[in-house]
Amino acid sequence: MGDSQSQRSATPDARGTRPVRIANCSGARGDPGYQMLRQATLGPVDFITGDYLAEMTLAENVEKMAQGLHEGWEVTAWEGLEQSLEAINERRIKVAINGGAQNPKGLAQKVQRFANDKGLNLKVAYVYGDNFLEEVKSSLEKNKQLPKHLDSGNPAVKFADNIDDVLDTKEKPVLSANAYLGARAIVKALELGADIVICGRVADASPVIAAAWYWHGWSETDYDRLAGSLIAGHLIECSAYVTGSNFSGFSEYPLDTFVDLSFGIAEIAADGTTVIRKHEGTNGVVNVDTCRCQFLYELQGNVYLNSDVTADATSLCIEQVGKDRVKLSNVKGYPPPPTTKLAIIYHGGYEGQILSNATGYATNEKWALFEKQLRNDLKTKGLLDKYQLLDFQVLGTPALDPRSQFSSTTYGRWFIQADTEELVAAVLRAWVHIAMQHFSGFHFSTDMRTALPRPYQAFYPGTISQDEIKEGAVLLAADGSDALREEVKRPSKYHELQLRKNEETTRNPVELSSFGQTRKARLGDVALGRSGDKGANVNFGIFVRRAEHYPWLQTFMTTTRLKELMGDDWKDSYFVERVEFPNLLAVHFVIYGPLGRGVSGCRLLDALGKGFTDFIRDRVVDVPEKFLRDVEDVKAERLALLSS
Repeated sequence: MGDSQSQRSATPDARGTRPVRIANCSGARGDPGYQMLRQATLGPVDFITGDYLAEMTLAENVEKMAQGLHEGWEVTAWEGLEQSLEAINERRIKVAINGGAQNPKGLAQKVQRFANDKGLNLKVAYVYGDNFLEEVKSSLEKNKQLPKHLDSGNPAVKFADNIDDVLDTKEKPVLSANAYLGARAIVKALELGADIVICGRVADASPVIAAAWYWHGWSETDYDRLAGSLIAGHLIECSAYVTGSNFSGFSEYPLDTFVDLSFGIAEIAADGTTVIRKHEGTNGVVNVDTCRCQFLYELQGNVYLNSDVTADATSLCIEQVGKDRVKLSNVKGYPPPPTTKLAIIYHGGYEGQILSNATGYATNEKWALFEKQLRNDLKTKGLLDKYQLLDFQVLGTPALDPRSQFSSTTYGRWFIQADTEELVAAVLRAWVHIAMQHFSGFHFSTDMRTALPRPYQAFYPGTISQDEIKEGAVLLAADGSDALREEVKRPSKYHELQLRKNEETTRNPVELSSFGQTRKARLGDVALGRSGDKGANVNFGIFVRRAEHYPWLQTFMTTTRLKELMGDDWKDSYFVERVEFPNLLAVHFVIYGPLGRGVSGCRLLDALGKGFTDFIRDRVVDVPEKFLRDVEDVKAERLALLSS
């Protein structure tokens, strides 16, 4: 981490004369502070951005703040600033992060005090306007009406049975309610002279959009440019996801490539086109595959929404332009939607889980008996129908002719949610009552703490009119008081939301037999992909790596096929949307419903939907033999680029 002139960022005079270099340092609260320091010192950058907030983070902070156990902002965000501010000051890098969480003013004041103590020439600002807790609580209590659900625009979508529990404001009080803000208040803070901008709940890509908007002096109606920066922000917002983390093709590379990964950097030009890269000499990979994977992550179709712009990425181009350099182009922008997401987190009740093991012979019958025994015990006590959720799951499959007891063992998981602690505890008591009536070979972990009742938070994804939001920026004085406060105007124009595109192949399906001889192989042998969560929904994108393979994928990966590949996991209550990204050789799906009420209230082991892709890629299908040979050539090309 040297101090050579080549590592210093440009002076403010460079604004608009070249692409802006934006380095992201966080995608979740756990990313350590030294990642910010690395981004500041390993090479020249103009901005550092960071996304520290998951939907649950804000509500967790509120509860702890009420108990006097939390200051409301994210600790790792402060650790990054504490470690990096001197380097940031020397290189004149600007920072925009959402690590302020529920208390952006508090973190901004702490940063200002630290800068003063160190004698740093840094001005600090914070963004306000996202917190709607009191408004939502008051509205629910008075009107007994839910805000419009984020997915309510599609009449085919079915919501979870207990989706309206949030109306029970006495037993299930709202803990947090935050609107997803755009970039305009961050831009205002920068225009007021801020070097460090602390935000609460802004949309994940908003800090990146703001950095490019401010640098290039765009107007709010430069929609194509703003849309390009939105997609760039989406690519670098998630820690190391664009440089090799959560990458379905990782096994094609030396594993050391993905140890101690660097985070992504976006160079956004005045026209909104972007080059994604990382600092030279750091671990990880930036290529068309990592970028396609990250682009397909957490999408809700071909249109990406932000409070400042609507991006149509149907024709997005992703191309390799050098080692660890990938260009993004051809994004179309439109005015933003008239509403934005309103994340409402409330006390859902209590939950627990009980884990038990079964080994070997007659495993299916063992678990069937176990489930019957426990449900019968609860039924005789008059409790069976009193649970929000009482779900029994069997995880794993015993190996044929196992060579170890581990390989012969599966576990059963009772997942319990209820209104009271007593009901959750009753399941553990029932388990104890039947424990000595067990099947042959029954055993369990000696640590049963997961079975004890614990409160859980539930998520309601609502919407709020953008015109109801009063957001702005506050620049602090040296003593931490508010020096300048300026509210930003609402968007001048909105683009009305349409029903999301849902299509089968956009070209005439081809005969699968036309691709020649096939053999049984895993779908992942010829295709990569990415999946993730958005509220109740799983999104899943899959792509091939040769243009001549794409007509096969378009024909093969239909909605019906996806349902077949989901097998026993498919439920008729789910709904699927399908779109194509022909330039990316990709097909993308949104499966509405599998995650119930979102991450914290989800019954699934994979509550984030991240494992869905590799489950589907592990399914055995008929694959053209030629494709399997072609993929070996692709792998060799990727490795050659890595070592060049």
